[in-house]
Amino acid sequence: MPKLTNYRALPAPTPSGKTTTTIPAPALWAVSSLNFHPDPLQSRVLDSAHRRVLVNCCRQWGKSTTAALRALHHAYHHPHSETILIAPTQRQSAELLTKVYSLALRLPSLTLRADSTHRHSLRFPNRSRILALPGKRDNIRGFSRVSLLIIDEAAWVPDPLYFAVRPFLAAAPDASLLVLSTPNGDSGFFHHAWHSSQSWLRISVPATDCPRISPAFLNEERATLTRAVFDQEYMCSFLSHQRAVFPTELLDEFFSRPHFLSSPYGDAK
Repeated sequence: MPKLTNYRALPAPTPSGKTTTTIPAPALWAVSSLNFHPDPLQSRVLDSAHRRVLVNCCRQWGKSTTAALRALHHAYHHPHSETILIAPTQRQSAELLTKVYSLALRLPSLTLRADSTHRHSLRFPNRSRILALPGKRDNIRGFSRVSLLIIDEAAWVPDPLYFAVRPFLAAAPDASLLVLSTPNGDSGFFHHAWHSSQSWLRISVPATDCPRISPAFLNEERATLTRAVFDQEYMCSFLSHQRAVFPTELLDEFFSRPHFLSSPYGDAK
C-alpha cells in the first residue's frame, strides 16, 4: 500500500484514556482537513452523538463516502481504537476501506499501512486500525473492544451475520454502531430495526433530499421504472417482496387479532 510522507503524531492519550486536545466535529473536520463538504444530512450522520444510528437512504446519496468519513475521523482521533467495516461481501467491505484510504490521502501528514494480521486493513500511527471483514459469520469471530462498527448495504447483510457482529461492541465503553442501506423488501434486521421501538436515531434520505440528484433525473427514472422499484430505490420505501402472496403488514395485523390469539377449543394439552 502506498504511503504518505511527513507523519505528524497525534496527541497521546492520558491515563484516563482521553486525549489532551479537543476532537473536532467530523463534518467540520471533513471541510477543514479533507476539503470535503458534506451536505446537511451527511453532516447530521457524521456529527451525531447517538450511539446507534440507522440511515435509510436512496441510491447514490453517498452513504459509503459518509461511512468512510466517519471511520477515518474516528480512527484518526482515537488512538488504539478498533473500527470494523461490515458489508454483504468481502469485496464490498474492501471497497469501503478503499474509500477510507482515498480520503486519508488528502491528509498531508499521515502514513498508513496494512495490519500484519489482516489483509484488508489500515493501521494508523496512533495504533488505531480499521478492518474490512468478509460477509460470512463463521469468518469474523474473535474481535473485541470494537469502538465503532459500520454496516454498509445493511439490508443485504444476512441476519445471522448481524447478530454475530453486535457482540463486538460489548466490551468497549460508548461504542457506536452506524448502519446504512437502501431498503430491500420488508424482512430482515434492517427492516425490523427501522420499524421497531428500539432506541435508534433514524435518518431517512429520499432522493428528493439529495442535492446531487436532479429533479430531471428522478422524473426520467420515475417514467422508466415500475412504481415499486422507484419507491424502493429512490424514496426509501420498504416494499413486500413480490414473491410473497400476502404483504407482511397484512399478516402481522391478522396474527395480532384477538380471534387468532385465543382458541375456541381451550388451551391445547
